[in-house]
Amino acid sequence: MTESGQVLGTRALGRALLARQHLLARTDLAPAALIHHLGGLQAQAAPQPPYLGLLARLDGFTPEPLSALLEERAAVRIALQRGTIHLVTAEDCLTLRPLLQPVLDQALRTTYGKRLTGLDPDALAAEARELVEAEPRTFQQLGALLAASRPDRDPAALAQAARCLLPLVQVPPRGLWGRGGPAAHTTAESWLGRPLDPAPPLDDLVLRYLAAFGPATAADVTKWCGLSGLTPVLRRLAPRLLTFRDEQGRLLYDLPDAPRPDESTPAPVRLIAPFDNLLLSHADRTRVLPEEYRGRVMTQNGIVLGTLLVDGLVAGSWRLTGEQEVVVQPFAPLRRADRQAAEAEAERVLAFAGGDGEVLIQAPG
Repeated sequence: MTESGQVLGTRALGRALLARQHLLARTDLAPAALIHHLGGLQAQAAPQPPYLGLLARLDGFTPEPLSALLEERAAVRIALQRGTIHLVTAEDCLTLRPLLQPVLDQALRTTYGKRLTGLDPDALAAEARELVEAEPRTFQQLGALLAASRPDRDPAALAQAARCLLPLVQVPPRGLWGRGGPAAHTTAESWLGRPLDPAPPLDDLVLRYLAAFGPATAADVTKWCGLSGLTPVLRRLAPRLLTFRDEQGRLLYDLPDAPRPDESTPAPVRLIAPFDNLLLSHADRTRVLPEEYRGRVMTQNGIVLGTLLVDGLVAGSWRLTGEQEVVVQPFAPLRRADRQAAEAEAERVLAFAGGDGEVLIQAPG
């Protein structure tokens, strides 16, 4: 480990994050390559967020290539980081899912533990696997079928137990742009025709996080993936890393060759997708999300709004409506150049969605 002694301020950390997220300059990477680099895209709501997340980062992106990845089984939607649905490449599904099993175990215990006391998990997993591999099932269908032989059990809890015990992927048309369907599930092994990685290295997960989200503390890595106890991993990796301090004195780890632009580097206006991991992957989110705006974009019921980024910081929210309008809500007055840039980004989203609606920039508030 090389201790640089350098202090990285909030603005410098923000610029490093934006560079690694391809939000300082868009990239011409293939969609699958960018999805891999980002460690997946949160896809809790279907289908918009992953598509809009790639649109913000990729030059010339259209919806068809991502839909094709899902239809061709080169990408899947599955519960991963923080126990939430992510769209990842098939290869990452097979390696990340085993690594993140403890996250799903903890979520299940916290939410459904009392309703599952005394349950035989092996028998449940075997029956659920047989059911979903016979044909994809929604959780409502799966829970009802599992409860048929367990009438004293809550069907919803049984379905969620199956979600934890098995690597269940959502099958198309779920997640396809311009189409849609219920969230029906089968196993990753059945869908992809390959087994899960029996021993994926945790070190690689942490290094990949730093490549896309660093510099970062151990608490930051935990916030992204949901796994605890990562400080020993970072210490083990330390000979391969650089370290810095933030303005609060916290130890930051980073890859030696990762981009760390000067804090004066211009950051273009961007429209960030709902549920984007840009906002969800650090214990201290202030590198991109001012604390005074946190409650305006992250609701109490777990919704994360699309956000307007101005000079590298969240400065408003936005939404693509069912009427094919893009509505932007700044939180404070915008400079003329920033308003024009926001309009241009909104027009880009509208063109991507194929709408002939309009862009509405609301009054600050």
